[in-house]
Amino acid sequence: MKTMRQKTPIKVLPKITPLQSRGNSGNNLQSDPVHVYCRVRPLPCESDLSCLRVTAHNTVVLTPPEIAINYKITALKETQYIFKHVYEASSSQHEVYSSVAQPLVEGLVRGRNGLLFTYGVTGSGKTYTMTGDINHRGIMPRCLDALFRTIADFQAKKFVFKPDRLNGFDILSEADAMLERQAEMHSKLNKAKRNKDIDPEIASKASVEPSELNGIDEDNIYSVFITYVEVYNNSVYDLLEETTIQKTLQSKMVREDACRNMFVHGVTEVEVKTMDEALEVFQFGQKRKRVGHTILNAESSRSHSVFTIRLVQAPIDKHGEHAVQDRNAVTISQLSLVDLAGSERTSRTGNTGQRLREAGNINNSLMTLRTCLEILRENQMTGSSKKVPYRDSKITHLFKNYFDGEGQVRMIVCVNPRAEDYDETAQVMKFAEMTQDVQITRPTPVKVDMGLTPGRRKANQLFKMAMNDIEKRHHEGGKIDVDLGLVYSLGPNFPELKMNGPEAQEITKELIKLLEMRIAKRRSLCDDYDARQDRFRMNLLKIEKENVALKAENASIKGVLSQNRQKIKAMENKIVIYESSIDDLNRRNRTLEERVRDLQTHLNQKTQMLNQKEIE
Repeated sequence: MKTMRQKTPIKVLPKITPLQSRGNSGNNLQSDPVHVYCRVRPLPCESDLSCLRVTAHNTVVLTPPEIAINYKITALKETQYIFKHVYEASSSQHEVYSSVAQPLVEGLVRGRNGLLFTYGVTGSGKTYTMTGDINHRGIMPRCLDALFRTIADFQAKKFVFKPDRLNGFDILSEADAMLERQAEMHSKLNKAKRNKDIDPEIASKASVEPSELNGIDEDNIYSVFITYVEVYNNSVYDLLEETTIQKTLQSKMVREDACRNMFVHGVTEVEVKTMDEALEVFQFGQKRKRVGHTILNAESSRSHSVFTIRLVQAPIDKHGEHAVQDRNAVTISQLSLVDLAGSERTSRTGNTGQRLREAGNINNSLMTLRTCLEILRENQMTGSSKKVPYRDSKITHLFKNYFDGEGQVRMIVCVNPRAEDYDETAQVMKFAEMTQDVQITRPTPVKVDMGLTPGRRKANQLFKMAMNDIEKRHHEGGKIDVDLGLVYSLGPNFPELKMNGPEAQEITKELIKLLEMRIAKRRSLCDDYDARQDRFRMNLLKIEKENVALKAENASIKGVLSQNRQKIKAMENKIVIYESSIDDLNRRNRTLEERVRDLQTHLNQKTQMLNQKEIE
């Protein structure tokens, strides 16, 4: 007899408890889970069947269609998955950015690292979510727009910060930076030629809602650097590397810097000053990205792309103009936006040859990512210390620092709800469910205290405005009424004296006169100093008297306020008493009214009896 396929209970994710990160079991460090979001793309055709439905703002239910693998032998009918938030097909790009990516950009300004990657099968909308199209900007352009709006008034001049090719930055003097800017002017022709090859539809220039972030330090200067790499067949390539047409891109190595941070050695870091310039750099790299045709997508990404925004900031000097010439004072933070290549079964894509090899490497790297997260979760939950195989794949090796506690990690799971994609979607959901259990230690960026006074930039601006106003009034012939007081100097220096000549007596008389003049000058300065002291003391006494008077007035007002509060409290007590009395009187009134009604009824009965007797 064939058994009936019963619905199993809907699976609910276990409650996540705070866990200590790997290697930090002895420290009370705060940690956050990996925030995983889900975005459902619209069905390509209205006639397509859907295997997914959204049941709440953070919940989706996946129902297997009859065409699914092992549909007949499985007992599972519906599976529920819970995310941080679920964005339905009608959700806008701005909604996704504001809740997912904007906090990461705010952390970037505050000196914290961030990682955001899109994950899903081919054709699920990962690239659209990350980049957008000509009419709808994605996350990456919106992050750049918000960042440049925030640091617009605090940007450093170009080449003040210069990459040292070892994942750090040097601070150049104003003269050296000017030489670098002059050298750049000679290479404008090559840059203009590069601009002609830009595809304007890769990253949209459509208008978006302006957004400015919090957390900016007005006493710092900022510079933005862009890197763009791809991981193709488990090799890392620099998409911004300047090469000739005949020369192909050379693979790069992933190394560890002096602070144990992972980076791509020799990667090109481009300093950008505007959003348009950043998009131009992105489009230049996008032209080199490997895109192939598959059955599931006509332009499928065959590599993982990593677009990194690096924000370099340093405090300004005591004059409020130039950066402090101290490499240790530089704070470097980065936001990595990763568009993972889609994974799917080769039996569906029909790939052969080069495409088959690409698909195999993509699936292997995604499998390594999943394995690393599974071991991380196991180590955190059981307290074990298994080695996480970050080095098995370039994509996991590159992001090792994030999972070890060097920044916030967020993931957007893009889903195509078509019934044909059910099997791949189910695997994506399982990976997302497991990822949410991984805890990332919350980093605390350390900034070097240079002992500088806050508000230097504004003070310098106000001083320049005052000096410009004084110079303007001076040129216009106006009177400049500025009380600078006495110049505290005792006069010129002593002349050179030789007391062994015949003019020694005359020199002595000159010296006596000079000393008398200095003594008179000192008396004048002392009198002025005493007078200023007296005026300051008088003003201080006046302020103190006003302060005492205000304190007395404040105390008097507090006393009146206390009395009024006591009166109000007494009135409230009386009101309570009166209300209880009124309630008592109302009860007695109701009792009397009921008694009157009873007597009236009794009287009516007696009257009727008398009338009856009279009639008889």
